[in-house]
Amino acid sequence: MKKGRKVSGGKYIQRRKKKLYESGKQKKETKLGKEKRKTKKVAGGNKKSYLLASKFVNLITKEGKSKKVEIKKVLETPSNHFLARQNIITKGTIIQTEVGKARITSRPTQEGVVNGVLIE
Repeated sequence: MKKGRKVSGGKYIQRRKKKLYESGKQKKETKLGKEKRKTKKVAGGNKKSYLLASKFVNLITKEGKSKKVEIKKVLETPSNHFLARQNIITKGTIIQTEVGKARITSRPTQEGVVNGVLIE
């Protein structure tokens, strides 16, 4: 069966065009480096802060204390192993810090901050 066709062979006709907010956005990824943010206006007159690059992580230690620690390098990303090679930080990424290994628990591009938990 051909793409974009019904079982009968007829064409699927688009009901309407996409609205601006329905269109796809360019992927924003947080890289390892000097802190860089961007703010964008979104629906309802609100603002959204994107984190494009970060060097530090808010780390929660085993005692439950929080401290700001420098990220040395990205070790692995379970969702996509190519992201680790490019030093891109996403949720679930395992990083090497001054204190030890840590896992990122926040969504840096959505929340505008990098939070993590010490795993080693």
